[in-house]
Amino acid sequence: MLFSPDHHEPLTGRRWGEASVRDRIELIAGDAEAAVGADGLWAEHPDDHDDDSALPRTLYMGAAGMVWGLHALGRDRPDLVGGLHAGYLCEPDWPGVSPGYWPGEAGILLVQQLVDPHGADLDALEAVIRANAGNESNEQMWGAPGTMFAALAMHRMDGDERWAAAWRDSADQLWQRWLPDEDVGERFWTQLLYGQTARYVGPGHGFAGNVLALWQGRELLAADQVAELEQRVPAIAAGLAVRADGLANWPPLVGDGLVHNDRIRTQWCHGAPGMVASLSGIAVDDDDLTDLLVAGGELVWQAGPLRHGQGLCHGTSGNGLALLALLERTGDERWLERARAFAVHALEQVERERAEHGAGRYSLWTGDIGAAVMAQSCIDARPGMPTLDWV
Repeated sequence: MLFSPDHHEPLTGRRWGEASVRDRIELIAGDAEAAVGADGLWAEHPDDHDDDSALPRTLYMGAAGMVWGLHALGRDRPDLVGGLHAGYLCEPDWPGVSPGYWPGEAGILLVQQLVDPHGADLDALEAVIRANAGNESNEQMWGAPGTMFAALAMHRMDGDERWAAAWRDSADQLWQRWLPDEDVGERFWTQLLYGQTARYVGPGHGFAGNVLALWQGRELLAADQVAELEQRVPAIAAGLAVRADGLANWPPLVGDGLVHNDRIRTQWCHGAPGMVASLSGIAVDDDDLTDLLVAGGELVWQAGPLRHGQGLCHGTSGNGLALLALLERTGDERWLERARAFAVHALEQVERERAEHGAGRYSLWTGDIGAAVMAQSCIDARPGMPTLDWV
């Protein structure tokens, strides 16, 4: 078996209807604006508090992510970003100030630029991107791949060469660390996270996220590097896949098998959804890679929505965006229909959680606003992971 059935649930019987989906998106956005505190922050949800740390200001689970989500839904709130960076520096969300994209300064500074360009500190953003180029984590949450997304977003917005130079600085170091690995039989990255080394496969902390960071900025790479990506990545993805009965999944870690912490992961951060979403734009003429990614998408569809939430990172919305990615790669409309079915289910999960807890879950990557953004992507038939493939 390639997934853990007890961590999934049957798909809702409610059908897609654009008008009702738009209404529910508006309800989520309106509630988010009403729920912001006097300090410009949102209350933490019980399901997002599994240790002694909190993430009140960051892009991943804090105010910057909420403001980004509102921005993506057409509701800019420049009044909520002015003090975020200074507040983070005084009281970091995580022990020690981090330049990183999701849990650190870069994400906050990028959101300021998106919603309040006149008040943004672009010199500070460039400084943290460059400071993160040598980060030893070799993954996108803390490391250079994450801040590469910020640099690329800025380069696409204003065309300033300084962002391209900052992106290349990180890309050069990331490329040099893509080293031969006997277990993989190809080049692979090793992560240094929380004092431990590991070789992660998916986008949350590993290979797929690093590849996406490089691929998204391929116009800034040399032609031979782009060709090398298109050759290496399909071979690595195929070599690490576990396939059976027309389905495919990937382990969280090299050499550990599919079971991780007592279950098989089938979510964006670890497993088939993240691999499909991250690699779907690469080597589009490679039929073998297309077949492999479709097999991953079939696994996501057959497994069904995730029982433990609606979020992008490890919930139903992230899995639905993997299905939407296959629409762009294959042109097959059934992937849009399937993604929309997951969107409807994720919106139901939002309602279910609110009834249980009496409040919304105010977080981009784990909560309600992420589900709303995913549902809007399904209306627009727009593939891509929020804050990574598009800002």
